[in-house]
Amino acid sequence: MAILYAGIDLAKNVFALHGVNEAGKAELIRPAVPREKLHALLASLPPCVIGMEACSGAHHWARLFQSSGHTVRLIAPKFVTPYRMTGRRGKNDAADAQAICEAIQRPHMRFVPIKNQDQQSRLMVHRARQGFVEQRTATLNRIRGLLSEFGVVLPLKAATVRRRACECLEDLPGYANTVIGDLLSEVTRLDERVAQYDAHIQTMAKDDERAQRLMQLGGVGPTTATCLLAMIGNGHEFDCGRQFAAWLGLTPGQYSSGGKTRLGRITKAGDAYLRSLLVLGAKALLAAAKNKTDATSRWALALVERRGYWRAVVAIAAKNARMAWAVLRRGEAFTLPA
Repeated sequence: MAILYAGIDLAKNVFALHGVNEAGKAELIRPAVPREKLHALLASLPPCVIGMEACSGAHHWARLFQSSGHTVRLIAPKFVTPYRMTGRRGKNDAADAQAICEAIQRPHMRFVPIKNQDQQSRLMVHRARQGFVEQRTATLNRIRGLLSEFGVVLPLKAATVRRRACECLEDLPGYANTVIGDLLSEVTRLDERVAQYDAHIQTMAKDDERAQRLMQLGGVGPTTATCLLAMIGNGHEFDCGRQFAAWLGLTPGQYSSGGKTRLGRITKAGDAYLRSLLVLGAKALLAAAKNKTDATSRWALALVERRGYWRAVVAIAAKNARMAWAVLRRGEAFTLPA
């Protein structure tokens, strides 16, 4: 019988493969497939559904297997765990491949959108920029910590740290002057790198018509728009905007039982970077709403009065996520609500 479903446990050098036929019986069990032989082995199989966990390198392998005529499904690792027959104590590569093969056969399973090379290259710009921002923050905090040893206590504000550190630089003894001077130079270098990547993001947004449409939404700028395009493309993996907002973790978790609905905090289940961009955009929209009279601004201000500031911010972020999905899915047919 032909193999209909195959699960692959991804790794750097040695992969595990588990394939089943129409009856669910294992037809192909390879607990150790070398990296250089994996593509040839899958290409020799008739078209089937291949499942992998969404991890490092998964999108690359997905594109390769799709080029060989296979249907590829990427699945979040947390959805694979319940299907591992041996539980925690029996976790190994072969058991993971078998669990993946079982999980992708579930009719209501949710999968991760497969990114193309252009999406991944654009997403790399965001990842690199965020890395430089984190390095800059860490360097500024290092300056604050070192200066506190000499009685110079600085606030968190980055501009104040730069100014005050430069002012007291000449008063520092010995090697302390050298160290703080070098750290300030590193902060300047990181500022330049962040500015360069900001320019890359501006160029990406300017050259993409879809990004221009996304930027018509309040609270969505070039960074958020280009990140949305890099993460979900045209949004075809989601059936509705609410599903996309839930995928991002902007919806409350449920603890409901006995017919009584209990809603908790937002799940924060999706990509933290994209979610933080939407939340920051919501804060900016809310700050500007005080001087506007459009429907969205009136709704946001009323929400603050009724539910409080932070709940309003999350609600605005979720609303922007739903409208962003609509912009990407409908294209030019999308019109902003009056």
